[in-house]
Amino acid sequence: MSFQQGLSGLNVAAKSLDAIGNNIANASTVGYKAARAEFADVFANSLAGGAGLQVGIGAKVAAVRQQFTQGNIATTSNPLDVAINGNGFFRLSTNGAITYTRNGQFSLDRDGYLVTANGARLTGYPADANGQVVASTPVELRLSLANIAPRATAEAWMSLNLDSREAPPTSAFSISNPASYNASTAMTVYDSQGNAHTLTAYFRKTGPNTWDVYAAGDGSLLNGGAPIGTLTFNASGTLAADVTMTVSMPLTNGAVSPLTFPLTFPMHGMTQFGVNFAVSELRQDGFTTGRLAGFAIGEDGVILGRYSNGQSRAMGQIVLANFINAQGLVSLGNNQWAESSDSGQPLVAAPGSGTLGVLQSGALEEANVDLTEELVKMITAQRVYQANAQTIRTQDQIQQTLVNLR
Repeated sequence: MSFQQGLSGLNVAAKSLDAIGNNIANASTVGYKAARAEFADVFANSLAGGAGLQVGIGAKVAAVRQQFTQGNIATTSNPLDVAINGNGFFRLSTNGAITYTRNGQFSLDRDGYLVTANGARLTGYPADANGQVVASTPVELRLSLANIAPRATAEAWMSLNLDSREAPPTSAFSISNPASYNASTAMTVYDSQGNAHTLTAYFRKTGPNTWDVYAAGDGSLLNGGAPIGTLTFNASGTLAADVTMTVSMPLTNGAVSPLTFPLTFPMHGMTQFGVNFAVSELRQDGFTTGRLAGFAIGEDGVILGRYSNGQSRAMGQIVLANFINAQGLVSLGNNQWAESSDSGQPLVAAPGSGTLGVLQSGALEEANVDLTEELVKMITAQRVYQANAQTIRTQDQIQQTLVNLR
């Protein structure tokens, strides 16, 4: 009987060494989860023997389970490296076959898909043409490398201080005569084709607390030379309410003409104090076409594209999947797992929701292998192997003694 016990001990010790060796071999594998061999004792069935007389017949491997604890987060210089801080797995698609991984080493293929080293595509929620993420069935994430279309200016805002010490000009208003107005400022606006135009606002004091506002587009006076509106301040030098004036700029370059939009002077930003003229804000909502200059991935998995025109737009959102029993996943190699009946169905959602972790761009999750612990386990497994070999040797010596009896 001891031969069988010793042999089973050798087998389980060898299996333990296999698991330890595999952990050490993958100590530098991104997203790898350490495995451990779990053992159980073996007893022969007995119909008549009492419980107190049973002697085990050895040990067996009950399971080899991976430990899904958090690995250390290491920063990198690649924005497509993504680490999961917390629970969850990246969801991958390979020709429609779904797998899961903790390895966040992604790159762009020639078609713009985010892929792993073996070509599996990262999945997530898509974004529409306006950059709005649509939570639906996850799809393979594809980053658009095309330019974004321009947008004509639809609104503009100016906030500034007009010097209350100024005197009304005496000469007739003319944009070519600085003495005919008290102050001016300019801002860039855009037409439907993304062409830039210069809108200049001229401020001419007409009396106490009252200013006429003239406008010029690309150096040509608008509104037939008449003011586009009037600013009236109260005794404290502020506006009682927002003042909105209409700008209508004729165009001859083929874009939609005229370029018309409201120009608002907000009450919280407009003042008439006894200090020099100063502009605090010039803002409008149009922009020219933009080329993709880069992208960033947020904690919530939203992929933001940055464009040369200063705009940013969501290009999709990475999703994470979690399982009730992650140890029930089937290891496929290449840092991937597949769901099974033991793991349960995946719970798919955006990072940071529920029990799912958050993402960190420009970082990777290292293997959760503790080399010191593994080396100590290796020494222990070696001693167990030697001890079981010794029981076989001792049993052999006993049998030899019996054979030699005369």
